[in-house]
Amino acid sequence: QSKVCRNGCHMECTMRDRQSTDNHELQIIRKDGRRVPVRVNSAPMFDANGVHIGGVETFQNITEIKNLTTHLEERYRFEKIIGRSKSMQKIYELIDNVCHTDSTVLITGESGTGKELVARAIHLNSERKPGPFMVLNCSAFVETLMESELFGHEKGAFTGAIRSKPGRFELAHNGTLFLDEIGDISPAVQVKLLRVLETRQFERVGGTKSIKVDVRIIAATNKNMEDEVASGRFREDLYYRLNVINIHLPPLRDRMEDIPLLVEHFMEKFRRKFNKSIREIAPAAFRMIQNYDWPGNIRSLENALEHAFVLCHDAVIHPECLPERLWDKQLKSDLL
Repeated sequence: QSKVCRNGCHMECTMRDRQSTDNHELQIIRKDGRRVPVRVNSAPMFDANGVHIGGVETFQNITEIKNLTTHLEERYRFEKIIGRSKSMQKIYELIDNVCHTDSTVLITGESGTGKELVARAIHLNSERKPGPFMVLNCSAFVETLMESELFGHEKGAFTGAIRSKPGRFELAHNGTLFLDEIGDISPAVQVKLLRVLETRQFERVGGTKSIKVDVRIIAATNKNMEDEVASGRFREDLYYRLNVINIHLPPLRDRMEDIPLLVEHFMEKFRRKFNKSIREIAPAAFRMIQNYDWPGNIRSLENALEHAFVLCHDAVIHPECLPERLWDKQLKSDLL
């Protein structure tokens, strides 16, 4: 049976209307409760005199077709990461390999390349998925507050500490802790972080009790960490502790073939967000998007399309809807 057996049965409609139905996809439910995707066709039957004498209905099992379609779609996205380029295929393969381990990962790449999305994808495809995924932007806190954010603090540890508070390490127990902008932490915090990576235990700020945690660390940075180490700004031993597995995300300008996929993804997102029926981008506007080198990477592309959706009052995005920075690039291109 299927959901249309009692309401909209294709064979019933064919017998009643004496018209064919073509390539309708639905799921049938077997006796064992398993759902099977099928493609249904039905047609009326007439005798030699044109008298309606019945009908015929065919069912095609399309399980393999659906599986193949899913496989092809997976090649173009991994969780919320989108791209069909060779460089992104390698990223997907790396994620698939590292998510089955607890090894520390360092994700590198320019701002806006999707480092947090990769970290989340690793977590969501690992055995730690049921556990928490905690995010800490290391560039957002001064040294004293950074220690409290990482390790927590006891009541009275410093001015304003009116109660005890767990840090991100405790909150991420049995899960994953994502340390974004890891290259911005101070030398003092680097020492304490190294100790946690080595011993898997720490003390809260103002505390004396050692706390043990089971946490996977994924770090990310837009800096050249080898340069940071060479200059003495980042500890070499901590760098090697973090960089067990490196995933380097390419800038968008190096994978321009992914732009059509990304554009369609963001178009769909903003259609829902703004409840607008914008369906396409005018060829001239799309050329501007393809000609721009996107220094802000995927985040910048997303912002540009949101800008276009806000300004566009038509069903098509035209060049005048795009941000001025894309116009500047296009004008230079036209002049050269």
